[in-house]
Amino acid sequence: MENQKPENPHNDLKDEKKALTSYVKFTGVAFQMMAIIGLSAFIGFQIDKYYQHQVQWVTALACVIGVVASIYQTIRQLKD
Repeated sequence: MENQKPENPHNDLKDEKKALTSYVKFTGVAFQMMAIIGLSAFIGFQIDKYYQHQVQWVTALACVIGVVASIYQTIRQLKD
């Protein structure tokens, strides 16, 4: 077998740029998910602390809402 050179070396460069763009996009989505969930958990924690709840039910509820919101945001972004 002989080594075959690609017909157009610019195609390899385009593929690499496309892969890098996808990587950056998905990394950004992951950080947004963490931020949404973390912010909602923090808000829930502060509410529980303010009202001095024995059981931190607001924190738990806020985390669930944050997860749902982050999944919704992720699906909306990945559709584009």
